[in-house]
Formats: sequence, C-alpha cells, structure tokens
Amino acid sequence: MIKKLLSVLAFSIAIAATAQVSFGGFPFNWEDKHVSSQISFTAMPSIDLDALAAEDAVVDQYKEAPYRFGFEHETSFGLNQATWRSIENERSIWQFGIECAGARTINLIFEDFYLPKGAEMFIWSADREEFLGSFNHKNNQEYRVLATSILQHDKVVVEVQANDAVKDQVSFVISMVVHGYRPVLMNHFADFDEDRGPYGTSGSCNNNVNCAVGSAWQVEKKSVALILSGGSASCTGALVNNTANDGTPYFLTANHCYSAGATPTWVFVFNHETSGCTGTTGPTNQTVSGCQLRARRAGSDFCLVELSSVPPASYNVEYAGWDASDATTVTSATCIHHPSGDLKKISFENNPVPQGTWSGAQTWDVQQWDDGITEPGSSGSPLFDQNHRIIGQLYGGGSACSGSNENGQGDSYGRFGVSWDAGASASARLKEWLDPGNTGILVLDGYPTGSVSLQLDASAASISNVPANICGSSVSPVFSLLNNGSSTLTSCTIQYTVNGGSVQTINWTGSVAQYASTNVNLPAITLTNGANTIVVTVLNPNGSADENANNNSVSVTCNAVVGPTVNITVGIIFDDYSEETSWEIQQNGAIIASSDGLYPAGGTSINESVCLAPGCYNFVIFDDYGDGLCCAYGNGSYSVSDATGTSLAAGGSFTNSETTNFCVSGSAVESIVESVVTLYPNPAQNEIQLIGAFANSDLYIIDVAGNVVVSTKTYSANVKVDTSSLANGYYIVKLVSAGKVDSLPLIIKK
Repeated sequence: MIKKLLSVLAFSIAIAATAQVSFGGFPFNWEDKHVSSQISFTAMPSIDLDALAAEDAVVDQYKEAPYRFGFEHETSFGLNQATWRSIENERSIWQFGIECAGARTINLIFEDFYLPKGAEMFIWSADREEFLGSFNHKNNQEYRVLATSILQHDKVVVEVQANDAVKDQVSFVISMVVHGYRPVLMNHFADFDEDRGPYGTSGSCNNNVNCAVGSAWQVEKKSVALILSGGSASCTGALVNNTANDGTPYFLTANHCYSAGATPTWVFVFNHETSGCTGTTGPTNQTVSGCQLRARRAGSDFCLVELSSVPPASYNVEYAGWDASDATTVTSATCIHHPSGDLKKISFENNPVPQGTWSGAQTWDVQQWDDGITEPGSSGSPLFDQNHRIIGQLYGGGSACSGSNENGQGDSYGRFGVSWDAGASASARLKEWLDPGNTGILVLDGYPTGSVSLQLDASAASISNVPANICGSSVSPVFSLLNNGSSTLTSCTIQYTVNGGSVQTINWTGSVAQYASTNVNLPAITLTNGANTIVVTVLNPNGSADENANNNSVSVTCNAVVGPTVNITVGIIFDDYSEETSWEIQQNGAIIASSDGLYPAGGTSINESVCLAPGCYNFVIFDDYGDGLCCAYGNGSYSVSDATGTSLAAGGSFTNSETTNFCVSGSAVESIVESVVTLYPNPAQNEIQLIGAFANSDLYIIDVAGNVVVSTKTYSANVKVDTSSLANGYYIVKLVSAGKVDSLPLIIKK
C-alpha cells in the first residue's frame, strides 16, 4: 500500500481565513451592513447529504481516502456574470453573489486569475461579518490560480474594485464553488470529539509529538508540516536547510504525492499539534499557500518544492538538517508525521535501519517500529537518523495500529543520499538546490537552531559594523559568537583573515550560556581599494575539538574607497509600492554600491550617502513590477546629487529600470556645465576631436587626481588631440580662453 491520500479535487483548499495571504483594506462601504440590492445571487444545485454521509462513514472508518468536508461544484463564472459600476475617484466596482443553501461554509477556486496593479478583490459573507482580502497583483501566480479559504455562511459575494484605467485587464473564472457540509476547522461530529483532529484521525498506538517520548525532538518537529490538497489531508513533509543557511523555503516530500495540477495549490499547515500529550486539537491557521516544483524522481520517491513565501517568524519553523552521504551507519531512526491528516505524531525505530528497495525505489527499510507507526497521510514524512538529520522520506509500507499496539510491520523510505545526485539533471536531484554554492558538503545541520544539541558547539553567528561601502582604508568589525552547545562556553580561538591573507588569532575567554551570544570587537582591519572579504572562524571551544564544524565560519564583503573620495546622496521618494524599488551603482560591470535588495512595504522616502572614488559610474534604478516610480500609483521620483546639491541623475517615469551615467572627480563632483563645444568620440582611444572651440584657447586634460596629463593650444575651432598615451579611465578636458572656461568629461577606453 502506498501511503498516499488522493485528493478529491485538485484545487479545493480549506484553511483558516486568517491564514490567507492578503494585503489590507476593506470591501466597499463595509461599515454599511446591509447587502446592496444591486447584487444578484446565483444559487448552486442542492446536494444529497444522506448519500454524502454514507460515503463519508466508510471513509472515516477505514481511512482509505482523505477527510472530505465539502461538495465541489464545478463552475465557469466569469466577469460576464455582472457589470462594472462607477463608484468614486475614477474607480469602478464589480460584485457577484453565490448561494449554497444550507452550507456551513463556502470557499472558491479561481482559474485564469490575474489582477493588474490598481485592482483589488474581496470576498465577503452575506451577513457582512467576515471577509477575505484584499487580494491584488501580489497574489498573481505563474499558474494563474487563486484558492481561497472558507467563509462561514451559505451566501458570499465576490467584489472587485479597480481603477477605470485598468479594469479591462482584470481576468478570472470562478471554476469551483465548494459547499461545505460539515466542519473543517473544528471537531467534525459531536460523538467523535474524543477521537478526531480537525483534518482526520489516526490509530491509538500513535504518539503525539509533545508526549514525553518526543522531548528530544522539539527542534526537528518545527520543520514538519501537513500538506492539504484538494480539500484533503494528503501527505506530510519537512522544510530542509541548504548549505547557504539562508532560509530558502525548500520543502521535501514524496514523489508519489506530486500531482501536476494540484501541487501548485498545496497548502502547508505548520505546528498542527496538541500542546500536551493527550489533546485532540491544535492550530490550523499557521499555513503557507502554494509552491513551485524544483526537483522530483521516482528512483528514490522524492519531491522537492519551494514554498511560495517564507513562513513568517511567528511560525517559529526549523529548516531540518540532512545527511546525503548514504552511509550504512544508521543505528536508529525517528519519523515525525501527520498520520491520516491527524495532529503531529512521532514514531521510533531503536534498531539499525538497512538499505533496500521497495516498489522499484532505493530505500531505507524500517523493519518494525518499536513505538508508533505510520498511516496514509504520513507519506513524504521525514526519517531522521540518530544524529537528528533527515536521511529519507516515507514511500510506503504495511505498518498500522492493532488496537493500541503496533502490528509488527515496517515501512520504506526513499534514500536522501540517492536523491542527492542520482538524477540526470537538477530537476531530478537535490544537489543543485540544497548545495547552491557547490561546496561539496554532504552532512548539514538544521537552521537556524541546528539539529543536534551537542556539548561543545561554538558558532560564528555574524559580523557587524562593516558597511557595504566604506570611505577609507580601515574598519573595526564586531564578531558575534554564539554558543549552540549544552556546556557553558568559557574559551575559544577566534581567527580572522582579510582577502585570504595571513591568519590573525584572538584567544577569547568569557562565559556564554547555551543559545546565548556575545560580541567580540576585532582590531581595526586595513582594507585595500575595491572589494574586500573578511572571514572569521571560531575553533577549540573550551580547549577541545568543536563537535559541529558546519557553523564555525562567517564572512562579510565590503567595498572600500582608499584615496581621494567623493560623497554622493541617493534620494528616493517612493510611490505606493516601495517594496518594488531597488538601485545599484555600477562601474565596468561591477556593483560598487546598492540598496541591498528591495525596500520594505510602506516606505515613503530614503536618503542614503554613498562614498565613491573619482571616476565614471552608472546609476541604475529598478522597479520590480515594471512601472517605475511615477505616476499612476503615487508621484515618486529619484535623484542622485553631490554634496553641493548638484544633480547627477534624476527621474521617476520608467518601466523596469533606468540607467544614468555620471562622473565624479577629485574630492568633489566636477561641475560640468553644458558646453557649446562638441567632443567626440567619447569614449575615445587614441585621438579626440573638438568642434566649436575658441581659437587660441589653452587646452588641458586632467586625470582624477587633478594632474594635468595633456597641455596644448587650440589654433582653430576644430581641434584634434592625441590621447594615445593616456590610460583607460576618466578625465576632464578644460578649455580656457579670455573670460570663459569649458569643462567636458572624457572617458578613455582602449
């Protein structure tokens, strides 16, 4: 039996309304609690509750299919179901009502879903007590599907508000209306209250993960989540770390859980567990909706997806560690899972786990569970070795409860080490995704806490007080030393290098408790002009070998300007979507300074000082959505200026990006006024020509340090100047005549 729960329909999703990703605002006239007479309701066909109850009784008893909470009406309701009405501020509204008589809940599935910027969707209950939304252009997905959570009413209204200029770009079809005929966010039947969880029930020989037997696995449990697919509790899986330790939300489950149509709409329910050992309820609203397939392969039954968004900090998730060595040294194993969609459980095998094959896949074979079992819905759940690292995910097997005891059978798990690199390409193996830097690491602990609580584990947490752009030749870094070990950290060796140079050593002493940190001030470090890399490594905790070498080093890069410097200011007035804006200053293709990613939502303006060496640069501003800073969604703009306020670059109306070249010279910006003199070619190689120069003028070419490198006279309005002796770089051409000075920028590029 493959432990998979087939989805009833691919796009039906039921999650708590508070978990739906939305972006604020209110439906039109929300304070008015009566429903407009201008809204017409389309009634869905009635359903046969007796027939559904009979089917569900069989499913609930034998757990051979997922828990079904609603009947799915396939529909094709488009924008032609209602008409747009003008409201205010050159905006219009579209409203369409749906009724499922007697329904406990309603949720909807949209296909061909697209909202342009300037359009918002709300879905609200006809009693005007609850609503979902707003949804906007940030909810657009590549697969053009939106699956909503439930509203607890039998009549709902879909509402779209849009700027008149973009309303014709709105697109969607309501392809499914789910008539909820029994509860999904609470215990399902009064006479089963003692036995059921919100999404299903499991056998009585299972252990809640928060029982005493699970006390050593409280870190790893935070990586595990239940997968909802099509209104069903279908599979389990876990967030997995990658060698960059950057929290990319990769999620590992089983290949046989994958479905091309359903996978993009999976909903991942985290922390669905009872707070104690004997409870039957747990949170259902800590969810992430949607994912993108990264890799899968039947040969070890693995499927790796990337969640559509990073789980919020409030979920307190862990990215589990793993062992891709495939070494036959597994002395015991643990599985954390959601059997039959139930609350999170934990199972133990206290004996060595051999390698084998099962149904064509290369597997780890649990011969017989010593405590706990797995069930349908556990598919894809992680198998941890004795070192608390994932070595596989559940493929199938025969284990089950026999009353309150295990039935004596085992399970098979696709081997992580085979999944690592056995596939023919990145779409069929884990290596490229979980080792993005190609480090060759095969054993990795979890992030951010780490998988194993070791006695001696000193960690290099971070380096601070190192700006990305530094004016000058020195910096004084602050190193954060973290103690992940169970023993109080009283001493260690701290080593650091700059640009791969000689190793400098600090013998640190102090007192740092487990999971606490302390700051260590490093001596002033001398930098070279341009890019610099500082690496700090911690060794020898309490005079002994570190038991976890994977977190011992940390690095930071910075750009230093050593010598003549120029300070400029980047100023941005954001439009209504500051989270779409970023910028870079580039030179010869290299990024010299940047905004370090997109700005957070809700920003109004910034002014950031940047230190540059004399030379020529490109200022590039980006808009992630492709509509610039002005003017449809706020009158934003940008400027780059020198210390005197002279503008070097400015604008606001562009699409995806805009690039402006500017040059700086000496200790200040060279003020280059518009001249009647024409200089070409520019950039130049061995010769330049000036047209329109005054006769008998003095001509100087000056380098960035202020040195005159060419000096000559002009004897006519058209002048040729030999530049073959000049090196590549930025120069100023000055023409001095009686009562007039012309300055022109010149770039030599051979």
